[in-house]
Amino acid sequence: MDRFSSRLGRSVAALLVGFLMLAGAGCGPIMTAMYLAGGADTPADFNGLKKKKVAVVCRPLVQLKYRDMNASSLLARDTGRLLRKNVSKIEVIDHEKVEQWLDNNSAEDHVEIGRALGAEMVVAIDLMHFDIYQGATLYQGKANYTLTVYDCATGEAVYEKTPDQSVWPPNSAVPTSEKQESEFRRRFVGVLADEVARHFYAHDPRVNFAGDAAAL
Repeated sequence: MDRFSSRLGRSVAALLVGFLMLAGAGCGPIMTAMYLAGGADTPADFNGLKKKKVAVVCRPLVQLKYRDMNASSLLARDTGRLLRKNVSKIEVIDHEKVEQWLDNNSAEDHVEIGRALGAEMVVAIDLMHFDIYQGATLYQGKANYTLTVYDCATGEAVYEKTPDQSVWPPNSAVPTSEKQESEFRRRFVGVLADEVARHFYAHDPRVNFAGDAAAL
């Protein structure tokens, strides 16, 4: 039994060393080993959306409204869909209902918007920068946003985060001849929504392991 355990231990150690050697180029060896071995989920930054009725509101800066007028709407819709799928017992108010209320009202205060919609919490995405071009002939999405969660009962912000700039693909660009602009914009918005929504539930960090390859 001792000899068997010893051989098993040596085999596991050899496999780990092999993984580390294979990871010499590209991403770091530890991350590659975790990917191959099945690393643990990354916990949520904020767990306060469970069992809550939530409105997702995304508003761009004024200058973005006309250049990428549908990006904020798509981002709010996709974020809400991911929250509904991954957060336990959450109730996400339909995106169309939120958009209709915003179209018909001039309120700027997120808490006022949430209360009018009957929400307990508002996930507010303030989109400060959004662009899909790197020069005239290449796509590379870039976005900056501030993420805030408001408690509609108290009127207080209970979570705030301003992440570093989001870039996709992270290490390359896609020739405009290879994809339609609308397709690339849609895919970048999906990546961005995934990044936003992951703040609120445990997630597998390996999902975006090959971000550049996924863009091709």
